[in-house]
Amino acid sequence: MPVLRPRRAVLEPHGMTDEPTDPSDPDQDTPMRDDTTPDMPTENVVHFNPWRDFNDAAPQIDVFGDEPDPEQIAQFMQVVFGYCDGLIPVRSFIDKGQGIDGRPHNIWLDADQSAPEKMATFATWASREGAAVYVIPGTVAASGQAKAAEILQMQTVVVDLDTGDIAAKRAHLERHLGVPTMVVESGGVTPEGQRKCHVWWALTEPAEGDDIARVCRLRGDIAAKVGGDMHFRSSHQPIRVAGSVYYKNSLKTQVRIVELNADRERDLAEFIEAVTDMPPAPGISLQPEFTHPDKPGMDDVLVTPVREGAQDDWSRFEGASAAIGHFIRMVHEGRMTKDEGWEGICGYNAAMLRPQWPVDRLKRESERLWNRHVEKYGPPLIRLNSGAPGPMEMPAFTLGALLDDQSPMPEDIIAPRVLTPGGLLVLGGAPKVSKSDLLISWLVHMAAGVPFLGFTPPRPQRIFYLQAEIQYHYLRERLKQIALPPDVLAAARDTFVATPKLKMLLDNEGSVRVARAVQTAFPDAPPDILCVDPIRNLFDGGPEGGGENDNTAMMFFLKERVEVLRDHIDPDCGVILIHHTNKLSKQQVKDDPFLALSGASALRGFYTSGLILHRPDEDCSQRKLEIELRNGPALPPKVIDKVGGQWVEINPMNERLVRQEVGAKHDAERDRKRDVILSILIDEAAEGKLYTSTQFREAFENQRGLGSQFTIRDRINVLATKGDIRFLRDGTRFSHSVVRSRFGYLCAEGMVFGRKGRVDPETGEVQDSAIPVVPSHYKSPSNGQCMDLEDPSDWSIREEENA
Repeated sequence: MPVLRPRRAVLEPHGMTDEPTDPSDPDQDTPMRDDTTPDMPTENVVHFNPWRDFNDAAPQIDVFGDEPDPEQIAQFMQVVFGYCDGLIPVRSFIDKGQGIDGRPHNIWLDADQSAPEKMATFATWASREGAAVYVIPGTVAASGQAKAAEILQMQTVVVDLDTGDIAAKRAHLERHLGVPTMVVESGGVTPEGQRKCHVWWALTEPAEGDDIARVCRLRGDIAAKVGGDMHFRSSHQPIRVAGSVYYKNSLKTQVRIVELNADRERDLAEFIEAVTDMPPAPGISLQPEFTHPDKPGMDDVLVTPVREGAQDDWSRFEGASAAIGHFIRMVHEGRMTKDEGWEGICGYNAAMLRPQWPVDRLKRESERLWNRHVEKYGPPLIRLNSGAPGPMEMPAFTLGALLDDQSPMPEDIIAPRVLTPGGLLVLGGAPKVSKSDLLISWLVHMAAGVPFLGFTPPRPQRIFYLQAEIQYHYLRERLKQIALPPDVLAAARDTFVATPKLKMLLDNEGSVRVARAVQTAFPDAPPDILCVDPIRNLFDGGPEGGGENDNTAMMFFLKERVEVLRDHIDPDCGVILIHHTNKLSKQQVKDDPFLALSGASALRGFYTSGLILHRPDEDCSQRKLEIELRNGPALPPKVIDKVGGQWVEINPMNERLVRQEVGAKHDAERDRKRDVILSILIDEAAEGKLYTSTQFREAFENQRGLGSQFTIRDRINVLATKGDIRFLRDGTRFSHSVVRSRFGYLCAEGMVFGRKGRVDPETGEVQDSAIPVVPSHYKSPSNGQCMDLEDPSDWSIREEENA
């Protein structure tokens, strides 16, 4: 962990205020105040000076007790603030049980290199005053700030263990969360004789923005699972400074660091997963309960009337607060909408309070408790409401109004009309047909604002890719393996956002999580495209729990999940759903490829655009992309393939339209005859034989499947035109005469005359070596004339068509 960065050279606190005596326990959730605001009399402000002791009263504590330890203070400050910028809120209290009074003092220190020394100076002064020293483990922007909403950065997660078997709780934490960065004995002792402690984990980087709420929720979850202090769900909860002095109940002792592993840091996301997986400690229950002996359980609270005048065991205020708190928790956790929660509060007020509260008072109390709850437990998990218009909001237009409307058409998200504002596109394909590969390439091009396979975005699109198939490491590996132009990758770096494999359903809670993730990814403007890949892994069929093949369940998923989520993000956002296809016969695919979409037929009736990716020939790498549009003219299918690692569109004019299988067989047969003819020429030359075209077709008619001499002649002519066969006029070197024919003896590449050690049957001569057969002429592919070769050994030469 790096050292605190230098910000100021002068050793002085950034700011300080005094407060009136606060009788509350400093271990509780006591916010810090800025008493220098204009509505406060300035004569009540006393500024802290580390060289001036303005308290002339004799110390009431043991002067021979423990003193502040600057070294431990420096270690504490490094762990808690080493990465942070801003100001550190510091506070001193007179601990209880000393028999002396004193005012709390607040100062704000710069989070820089001088912070440890300044904190040590303040702790020394506080020690002489019999005061304990606390900090809020986060930084703020300005002096006087210390509210939860004003915390800018936090770089640690802490749990306060102050009750029960603390040693067992520490062991449970280390077993499931690993070795902590720092353990501090706070100075207190439990009735069982165990020392209370604070357990700290440092993060790899400071949490900011929404991550601060995640840190606070994490602190509360850890405390709940091990029986720690739940006040640390609040970001502004102060905590004792290690190395300072603890005063309580006539006890003076040092707040000590008992374990320090400064190099131990945790990634926030990974730490959240570890805490989520951690079970509660033995004897800890996560079930909420009322501990007040005079209060009924929550189920009884909602059905127990409460009368005014203290006629019952508890007051109307207590009953209303409990009921309001119950509904607030339900709304905060996403189990109710705000409207449903308010209806529940009003229903309790009307049925159980005798007489009922006025609506204005009920609303004020509800808002007060809601604000406290959010401040304490972080942002709510708000349930998404349906964005569909109600019966009174249904739009309708006359024919005349539609005909007279000359306003320009909305701009396509992906042209031409493939994805329109508020539209839904479904891309289907069989497994292993490269659906995801094509999709990622497509989305990245759209995010860069670059056309892809004829699909054109009007500008770089903001894309949120919600996928539930590929884990993080394999997702990044695939993105690196896909061959995309560097300029496209550079342009899409910030506009394409993808999730790793999600283990969730797109139910109400999942929709809220997605909505938050989208807002976090694109805080300034909503995304243009939301892509869900695949439907099957995120499908929620509703209360009845139907599957993809159930039309009712599919319509619930599309209307109550996909549409509601899109309307919550942005009603004009385009949605792309990725789906699997069933196996159909080739004839069925030709007749109607969109029947191959798996599941209920309701899906096809709901989308505005449909695309099916399939492979017409399993032995061919080319794919076919069928396109169906609701909002535009029909588009012809696209034939696509990967060339050099990139998807390209194949010109359909180069593809057979009819009898494709038969044509492929003929192509294969022609290739076979070419190979047979060339191999015969090479084998026969090795045996000491050369052939003209006429001699060859007459000698090998109906042999090795070559067919008639006319078929062989046609094949030889084609091979000569393509340059696979060339000619030799003068065969005297090979004991053959000079031919009079138009071209000469047939030659193939790599052809040699005779073999070493072969015996000539006519002369009885033993051949010492094989002689290469080098052609002298070739057939011009442009005019069919016999042309001389400039370099007979170069078989790569091809005459240009315009030669």
